[in-house]
Amino acid sequence: MKNAVVVGAGPAGISAALYLVRAGIETTVVAKGAGALEKAEKIENYYGFPEPIEGKKLVENGIAQAKRLGARFVAGEVVGLGYDEKLTVKATLGEYPADCVVLATGTSRKLPKIPGLQEYEGRGVSFCAVCDAFFYRKKAVAVLGGGEFALAEAMELLPVVDSVALLTDGATPIAGIPPEIKVITKPVRELAGGDRLERVVFKDGSELMVAGVFLAVGVAGSADLARKIGIITEGNTIAVDSHMATNVPGIYAAGDCTGGMLQIAKAVYQGALAGTEATKYLRNI
Repeated sequence: MKNAVVVGAGPAGISAALYLVRAGIETTVVAKGAGALEKAEKIENYYGFPEPIEGKKLVENGIAQAKRLGARFVAGEVVGLGYDEKLTVKATLGEYPADCVVLATGTSRKLPKIPGLQEYEGRGVSFCAVCDAFFYRKKAVAVLGGGEFALAEAMELLPVVDSVALLTDGATPIAGIPPEIKVITKPVRELAGGDRLERVVFKDGSELMVAGVFLAVGVAGSADLARKIGIITEGNTIAVDSHMATNVPGIYAAGDCTGGMLQIAKAVYQGALAGTEATKYLRNI
């Protein structure tokens, strides 16, 4: 049986899962929570609810519906997307091969306001270890972030570069970081250098000489995952066609990660379209 993996359990992801599983596709939803919707106190502009509904309750209803129809749910943070014999979604608790993937994890996280981040983008600042590790072989680099996503990026870099430092910018890092990765918890003041990035300057005045800094703050959004496998992105959104398909065969995207109107109604529609088009794709491969 052909299978699909949906990344994200918000309105777009659940909507895609509903259409896939009802079409007889073995469907797995991998997600760590349902994002900002869970924190919405009241929603009163979505069709079918005469009284306002809590975002958390709406999320719970959608997940229960998908589970009743047969979708499998895996709780875990997705940290990578790759291709071996099949497309593979890489999460903290395992890897999930798929014939088709729907990306629906919402918008990418906001970048920290550190001087030099934007100025050195493409000249020492990178968003993707898989994409750019080769350019920093045998050089000292750093990863900005302290969570699972940051650790995954650091582990991707280790075999290629000379050294990796994990910069948490004042936050507490997760447990289990291997000793070969240097952890620096001091707040970052700026990134500095000449034509290319040369060093990280901390607020206490100390410096770390690096050739590159990889951004991995918070949880990987859909655009972060997309870049790892060569999907075209436009800023922090994923480029899709009228069928919600990306430029990589078998990978679709839906919801806030595609830009435009950031509303539940739009996410549900795009999820339904992505699930429908993904089903057509699976039936023809």
